[in-house]
Amino acid sequence: MRHGKKFNHLGRTTSHRKSMLANMASSLIEHKRITTTLAKAKALRMYVEPLLTKAKNDTTHSRRTVFAYLQNKEVLTTLFREVAEKIAGRPGGYTRIVKLGNRLGDNAEMAIIELVDFNLTYNTEAKVEKKSTRRRGSGSKAKTAETPVAEAKVEAPVTEEAPAAEENTDTKEEKSAE
Repeated sequence: MRHGKKFNHLGRTTSHRKSMLANMASSLIEHKRITTTLAKAKALRMYVEPLLTKAKNDTTHSRRTVFAYLQNKEVLTTLFREVAEKIAGRPGGYTRIVKLGNRLGDNAEMAIIELVDFNLTYNTEAKVEKKSTRRRGSGSKAKTAETPVAEAKVEAPVTEEAPAAEENTDTKEEKSAE
């Protein structure tokens, strides 16, 4: 029976699961983004986030603890030098899972798991959003300021199409006069 066993076993033995997650964590740290099934991505998130938290504190003990999980010296160096610098100010949530479509062969749900601070596309947008305030007055003013702009964009093409329609009617009148 599986009473009280909350993590996903992924249909593997304990040793196979541990080595698979260690290899996936090494690939994630090395490449900053990997594509896998959704179930494996969720299991990897639970596996790698505590390791990333330990990497923020660069001591001999934390290095040895992380090495016991990863068993890869090159990845350990990358983790403590490059990754730890970028995630130093973040209190948690170091990974992002983005769902993809289903795999053609077996219809498994696929996902991309990536390190949040290494994706420049999302980082620039997040910094812009932090500058806005949460006051009611400024938020409502911003919405009203955006509304006339949208209306002006809609009105401009309508006015351009109207003279074209008039020209067509003028040509029809000239043809009927002849």
